[in-house]
Amino acid sequence: MSSMRQIDLNCDMGESFGRYKLGLDEEIIKYISSANIGCGFHAGDPLVMRKTVKMAKEGGVGIGVHPGFPDLVGFGRRLMDVSPSEVRNDVLYQIGSLYAFARAEGIQLQHVKPHGALYNIAAQNEELGRAVAEAVREFDRDLILVGLAGSQLLKVARKMGLKVASEAFADRAYNSDGSLVSRRLPHALITDQKAVISRAIQMVMDGRIISVDGEPIEVKVDTICLHGDNPEALQLARTLRERMEEAGISVVPMGKFL
Repeated sequence: MSSMRQIDLNCDMGESFGRYKLGLDEEIIKYISSANIGCGFHAGDPLVMRKTVKMAKEGGVGIGVHPGFPDLVGFGRRLMDVSPSEVRNDVLYQIGSLYAFARAEGIQLQHVKPHGALYNIAAQNEELGRAVAEAVREFDRDLILVGLAGSQLLKVARKMGLKVASEAFADRAYNSDGSLVSRRLPHALITDQKAVISRAIQMVMDGRIISVDGEPIEVKVDTICLHGDNPEALQLARTLRERMEEAGISVVPMGKFL
């Protein structure tokens, strides 16, 4: 039996809309193990959703729902004043929409990972985190809920008996409290490939992330997110997968080991 460390590499996908193309989905999908697919609220549309589900199926990539705030113009990155019941039903609606295409293609949904501002607020706000977790539980308690390692979302979801995946970001800067540096600030996104790769391997092997203040943060990592909007996303995804396998880390969909 192999003692190889297992990790999931996920990427946000299916975020093109109508005539607007976003990301390098067709290329990046070759190097990841799970795809978070937009469901039309912050990005994506039915044609894009079906195409992305089909592509993930062909690549043996785990399929995840990527629900966001109903904010196409702001790409789901603007905070909205919403009630817990709105969040719960919006997330449930988006899970159902992707489930339709997964079912049509004869495959299972693997996970749910909130997008953008919804991800960030659910990580910090226990009430809204619970609303997201309730939507997942109401639809299918076997779905894995992905959230920021150490977040309120994961704490609430665990108490509710849900499967969770602790997520870290190799290409995002961290504050010393374990939260992500705001994208509005310079240097929030780390673009130096060598730095991203060494951070990712350290996260998996040592369970640590170095914050912007130089402080080590202890973190359990099940899945690492790669951003498809990073200018060198494709090369990064390819090289990161190669380096992980060289380091004895097996890249597999999270549903295989959680």
